[in-house]
Amino acid sequence: MKKCTKTKAEILSEAAGALKPETGLEAEKTAPASVPPSGVLDAFDFGGAIRDCHPFGNGHINTTFLVTADTGSRYILQKISDLLTTDAEGLMNNIAAVTRHIQKKESDPRRVLSILPARDGRYFFQDVTGNWRVYRYVENSVCMEQAQNEGDLYRIAFAFGRFMEQLKDFPAEELMEVIPDFHNTPMRYRKFRQAVEKDIAGRRSSVESEIGFLLKREEEAGVLQRMRERGELPVRVTHNDTKLNNILFDADSGEPLCVIDLDTVMPGLSLYDFGDLIRYGASTAAEDEKDLSRVHLDLSRYELFRKGFTDACPDLTKTETELLPVGAKVITLEQAVRFLTDYLEGDVYYKTDYAGQNLDRTRTQIRLVSEMEKAGFYWKY
Repeated sequence: MKKCTKTKAEILSEAAGALKPETGLEAEKTAPASVPPSGVLDAFDFGGAIRDCHPFGNGHINTTFLVTADTGSRYILQKISDLLTTDAEGLMNNIAAVTRHIQKKESDPRRVLSILPARDGRYFFQDVTGNWRVYRYVENSVCMEQAQNEGDLYRIAFAFGRFMEQLKDFPAEELMEVIPDFHNTPMRYRKFRQAVEKDIAGRRSSVESEIGFLLKREEEAGVLQRMRERGELPVRVTHNDTKLNNILFDADSGEPLCVIDLDTVMPGLSLYDFGDLIRYGASTAAEDEKDLSRVHLDLSRYELFRKGFTDACPDLTKTETELLPVGAKVITLEQAVRFLTDYLEGDVYYKTDYAGQNLDRTRTQIRLVSEMEKAGFYWKY
């Protein structure tokens, strides 16, 4: 497995071709440029003269432009944020490899992102301003911000399951690990214990209950990592940001076209992607909801997500299928640990809009874990 040791921050980027606001908590707002440098536009062959180029979307990580050629063809031009990775070549090689693999299986070009290489043949262009890339625009597509009905919930999970199914025969070990140890839950717990011990921000005494809750479940939280290390779970190509607004849908039929925001595609477990889908999509409240009486695990949503994911990815092993609830619980515990670690360290990592927001985030995750346990989401092996 290839590792990028230069990565400095775990930033989940804006998806190419998607009209969506920034949702990654690691985001830092920046003022986008009104036009890209002329040399950047010259570095790509757009198949004709450029008729229009203007800022596109609402993301705050990658600076994005919509480019229209005089042929009518449209493209997404992005400046890759330095916060995402310092190895733009490795990142883009990952994306190129998985998209080429899917393109061989799909007759409709809209069912997978398509990179427009730079004139020099590379998948990005580098100048003094940074690293730039271009995707062909996915026409007649939309990006939803909120599911409208049960069918949408099923289709969301189906899209991510299909992405994994499309890449089931791709050698995951060939991908660079963009964020090393991203879902290494025992490592997250080690950092958490260090934060508890050091108590840099002097907040430990006010969160002893939350600390105790998470430490009580440390052994169970590490089960997936241990099974992965023992070879008991298959390592697959995983997306690692399975949210609704990382899917493009057909504007007419509403059917999912393709998964986007591929910057964190790397080797992982199917249970990581499914777990994050449940943590984010099956909760009845916002991630920072203060009123915990509003935070519940919606089991009907869980079942729709489970069915959509497994219908699209029928080759999951028996063990993977049986451990889907455990995946949801482990990823939720991991995120609670990360939020509380940052709170104990003085809110130095996640972007916060008010004092105590990381603690609110921690408590919603703990509430979800409690509801998962009521529903029987336990490690039973």
